[in-house]
Amino acid sequence: MSGEAIPRLPARLVDSNKGSHGKGLLIAGGPGMTGAAILAGTAMLRSGAGLVTVAMPRPSQTIIALGNPCYMTVPLPEDAETGMLSQAALGPALSLALARDVVAVGPGCGTSAILARLVLLLLERFAGPMVLDADALNSLGAVPSLPPRSLPPVLTPHPGEFARLSGLTIAQVQADRQSHARTLAHKLGAVVLLKGHGTVVTDGERLTVNTTGNPGMARGGSGDVLTGLITALLCQGMHPYEAAVLGAHTHGLAGDLARDRLGEVGMIATDLVDCLPAAFRSLASG
Repeated sequence: MSGEAIPRLPARLVDSNKGSHGKGLLIAGGPGMTGAAILAGTAMLRSGAGLVTVAMPRPSQTIIALGNPCYMTVPLPEDAETGMLSQAALGPALSLALARDVVAVGPGCGTSAILARLVLLLLERFAGPMVLDADALNSLGAVPSLPPRSLPPVLTPHPGEFARLSGLTIAQVQADRQSHARTLAHKLGAVVLLKGHGTVVTDGERLTVNTTGNPGMARGGSGDVLTGLITALLCQGMHPYEAAVLGAHTHGLAGDLARDRLGEVGMIATDLVDCLPAAFRSLASG
């Protein structure tokens, strides 16, 4: 990690209970992409969130519920043609969010105008920390601004998603990752985590480049694990920038542990989840 010291996760009190470590809501998992919700939800659990609720279009509920018995699932109204969230899902999703401490949106949702409306509604009405990833970012496109908030949302784009948000090409983004990430963070009033080799985390002023991780992590599902991880850190009271920095570091550390055990070719995203406890244990003893 270069640019900033690695933040530390707050210690757990002896008399703490599940409510002490945050109630997180994950909105994820549309048709054919239920695995994204399972990965992100399980990563939230493995990263210390006290209570995890996963909300998804109704047809996806059974598969996601079977993915892990330790999170709760809530079905939301779906569009009859696409199976994705419908207009009728906006109210229930907001009600769920207002009863939680932290909200994450995007993994496997599928892009739609409804999802873009939901993201903006949550940014306007939900005051707690938020993580926007994957289709939550793709649905927004090149936004000129986001609603002002007391807590900046954490955006976790890969270079392609970053290009769509910023109006740049992927080649332009990759040519000067730090400068473009800082500019977008300042413009949107957000914490931007630009994924890739040397993941960049910035709030527009501070900037950190992550040094953990390896090429074996470059496969589907890795980003969903990161979303769940950061959401869990926010549930435990970390500030958005510090949560993103520690999340990137721990995510890469779990990837390095998985590589050491399995090799870069054969490791998959579930291996990252499995290695999260050891990664946190390593940080606590370091």
